[in-house]
Amino acid sequence: MYDAQGNLDKAHLVEAYAPLVKRIAYQLMARLPASVEVDDLIQNGMMGLLDAIGRYEDGLGAQFETYAVQRIRGAMLDGLREADWLPRSLRRDMRRIESAIHMLEQEYGRAPTEGELAESLGVPLAEYQHMLQEARGYQLVYFEDFGQDRNDDFLERHLAQQDANPLDLLEDADMRRRLVSAIQVLPEREQLVMALYYDEELNLREIGAVLGVTESRVCQLHSQAVARLRSSVFGGDAPAAARRGRPPKKQQT
Repeated sequence: MYDAQGNLDKAHLVEAYAPLVKRIAYQLMARLPASVEVDDLIQNGMMGLLDAIGRYEDGLGAQFETYAVQRIRGAMLDGLREADWLPRSLRRDMRRIESAIHMLEQEYGRAPTEGELAESLGVPLAEYQHMLQEARGYQLVYFEDFGQDRNDDFLERHLAQQDANPLDLLEDADMRRRLVSAIQVLPEREQLVMALYYDEELNLREIGAVLGVTESRVCQLHSQAVARLRSSVFGGDAPAAARRGRPPKKQQT
């Protein structure tokens, strides 16, 4: 898509890929609370598209649409992190859960059960499960800190960064290795939920049909799996570690 002078036609690219931005926004909306406005996602996604066009012009050798998807999703997720859309009480609860998981894993040498976690937090099991269910949007957004998007190629993400720090690249690769190891020791059912959700791209209702449980129960299992992974990879200090190497945000947890 070049103009008569041989320059990249940015306006034409924006018009051609605007439907892609909307499609990604509505895909994310299916996994987020109703309080999130799709127009906000689209606006942030358009900024990501413009960023992708600018970086692609600088010489990135990847197929443009593949690269644009990464930038668009990243901009939408960054917007969610900055918007302070999550209640502080829920962020506090999830930090407590991740800390409890880390502490009990160190104590027991295995993944703690839901009952053990509820007891450690001093709440009834039903209340603990409700906390997990309420964390649906939180865990989706912050799971992306792991860089596990199926369309996200590790080298392509960094080839566009001319000043990429080699140490940051090594730390990113090391985190991926730790994440793979952490997934392998998840309880079997939680491993299955993650595989069906991220690899097979089934929704919560479809996963519930596979497992023979309710959609809300799948949501709980998913949130608990992500909490275990964040605790394992970030060593019980997920909020601080997740910010390492990122530019300052108005709000980040």
